[in-house]
Amino acid sequence: MNSEAKKTVDVVVDAIQDKKGSEIVVADLSQIEGAVCSCFVICQGNTPVQVEAIARSVGDRLRNDLQTKPIAVEGLRNARWVAIDYVDVMVHIFVPEERNFYSLETLWADAVLTQIPNIT
Repeated sequence: MNSEAKKTVDVVVDAIQDKKGSEIVVADLSQIEGAVCSCFVICQGNTPVQVEAIARSVGDRLRNDLQTKPIAVEGLRNARWVAIDYVDVMVHIFVPEERNFYSLETLWADAVLTQIPNIT
């Protein structure tokens, strides 16, 4: 993962933790030919309200800290799975049921997965 993507991931993880997001996984896709981006950051909130709060925290922090905006945000209406596209980094925020169903971590078998410890 390049240094710009790493900076983005660091701010994203911090923003997720600010809103008590949990089960954070960083999937490094940078060595996978044909991958849609360098990195996925996957996490969950307990309710759609928390998922929306996490998504807003990520957007606010990246806009303020790195002066960047997403090229697309999908899923805020139902807030069961919100995907935020920052070109090199894709952020996926789920409620637990949706995360278990889609299991994004298993789609990229060659990705290097890093588990971020939950903050209690």
